Amino acid sequence: MAVDFKKTLKHLYAPKIKPSIVNIERTNYIAVRGSGDPNDENSEYKKSINLLYPVVYAIKMSKKGEYKIPGYFDFVVPPLEGFWWQDGIEGVDYSNKQNFKFISLIRMPDFVTKEVFEWAVKQVTEKKKENFSSVEYFTYDEGECVQCMHIGPYDLEPETVTKMHEYMISEGYELDINETRFHHEIYISDVRKTEPEKLKTVIRHPIKKKILALLKSSFL
Repeated sequence: MAVDFKKTLKHLYAPKIKPSIVNIERTNYIAVRGSGDPNDENSEYKKSINLLYPVVYAIKMSKKGEYKIPGYFDFVVPPLEGFWWQDGIEGVDYSNKQNFKFISLIRMPDFVTKEVFEWAVKQVTEKKKENFSSVEYFTYDEGECVQCMHIGPYDLEPETVTKMHEYMISEGYELDINETRFHHEIYISDVRKTEPEKLKTVIRHPIKKKILALLKSSFL
């Protein structure tokens, strides 16, 4: 039976609608970077998705070919994820989507090494006669975060983010979004098949302990 990360890692892919603190271990992804409004008809974001999935499926379906990946096991393709940011802004300004920068990514099993990734890119490039050079092997250590399941349209995410930040502060943390730690979204629902009010999106923000909280704990 294919391994489904949504089931084996429920704390990451099925959090409650109440915010919680989670520590994310170092993870391997296949990724594509870009910028601009993701809703534009010919957006870089939509193009990034079209580049990701062929590479992912080449790895998943390698079991049917001659190339045998060490440690391979069949897996359900994990949900699409995205890191989002805007230069000069701590957080996300949803009213200026044209200023978005992003990394579209899909989690990979641990057996997917850079060598395996390079093999997959070569396979899909030869098969589809397209340029996949913008796809990259991306390893990320996300660390400590506050997260929550957001249910509803993407434009209403600020309501959930407010809840997350209130909880974060109550637990002695502060926001730690910077040039290497990002607003993170995991798209549990298929936007093509789901009504906006029923969309499920995991929202995750990097955090760190407040200095005063750390000093207080050192004297206890």
